[in-house]
Amino acid sequence: MLTRRQFLLCAGASAGAMLVAPQLVLASAETQRRFVFVIQRGAADGLNIVVPYADPAYAALRGPLAIDAATATKLDGTFALHPSLKATAQMYADKQALFVHAVASPYRERSHFDGQNVLETGGDAPYRLKDGWLNRLLSMLPAPRTDAVAFAPTVPLALRGRADVTSYAPSSLPQAPDDLIARVSQLYAGDAQLHPLWDAAMQARGLAADAGARQDPASLGKLAAGFLSKPDGPRIAMIETGGWDTHSAQNPRLAAQLKALDTMLAALRDGLGEHWAQTTVVVATEFGRTAAANGTGGTDHGTGSAAMIVGGSVAGGRVLADWPGLANASLYQARDLRPTTGLDAVIASAAGETFGLDPQRVGATLFPDASSQRNQRFGQRILRI
Repeated sequence: MLTRRQFLLCAGASAGAMLVAPQLVLASAETQRRFVFVIQRGAADGLNIVVPYADPAYAALRGPLAIDAATATKLDGTFALHPSLKATAQMYADKQALFVHAVASPYRERSHFDGQNVLETGGDAPYRLKDGWLNRLLSMLPAPRTDAVAFAPTVPLALRGRADVTSYAPSSLPQAPDDLIARVSQLYAGDAQLHPLWDAAMQARGLAADAGARQDPASLGKLAAGFLSKPDGPRIAMIETGGWDTHSAQNPRLAAQLKALDTMLAALRDGLGEHWAQTTVVVATEFGRTAAANGTGGTDHGTGSAAMIVGGSVAGGRVLADWPGLANASLYQARDLRPTTGLDAVIASAAGETFGLDPQRVGATLFPDASSQRNQRFGQRILRI
């Protein structure tokens, strides 16, 4: 028999939202700045995303996997951008995108689970910290605090902690008729326990507007923009992307992954409209992939990778890299791109500049472990504002 609580959950899903957190808290934001973290789960291959075409060892190491610079967008005399990133290349040309190469978190092993834990908690070792750096960033903002939302079925580790956040994932069920919504709203209007849950679902439905139930890249970007552009909407968001673990058939798989990411970022930009000028998006992965191709048309788990920072506030048109080179003597453990820049420092700088906070204080709060503190100063200005 269907209980009232079960019916409420089903109806709420049909209304277009799957709310995993207890409620969607909407408050007047102190800031109009927006910060978005896009995680690439699976270890994205930075060497074929931001391609070091001028490094003489690149083509030899990659063989058939090497990206032809003639088909890519040349960023400068050393690096080119994968041809699937067409909208991102235009952002770079418009000086709204920059790339940081040879970057990594403090993690130096090759486990996806452990690497993502370090990336999301901001620790210097797996499972040392229990909350996420993005939640700690939220706690640094003045009250009334800016809300945060994760576009995922559950709240990712980076957003877990003391500050209240919510997650939102489009439902695959059809939209419920307005008449049904009205009847259920009337039914639970006097229920002290269920009315707040239903009311939160309706608020989420209103924020999502007509983004649709599909979670294709364009719809996901539009959905995120719909939340972030509302006057009472969140100002911090996290978007999960997966499928970056390319041990085989890397070239077609990576091309598809990058096209999807590019489409999502373009939809986010277009959907934010005038708010794009006050938005910073950081795209990063738990670690990179091996410098050399493997025997199955792919690459294996590595170390250094590339991070992207895009947004209307970004001082773009640059590749920031203390490039170590790909000669065998320069590789980390004779197999990986050697990281020369701390991802912690890049994130701390981007977040601190976005919200006008002291980068050193942000670094100490988001990445408190001693080894992470070595990299709290990035030394490069990321934003124009």
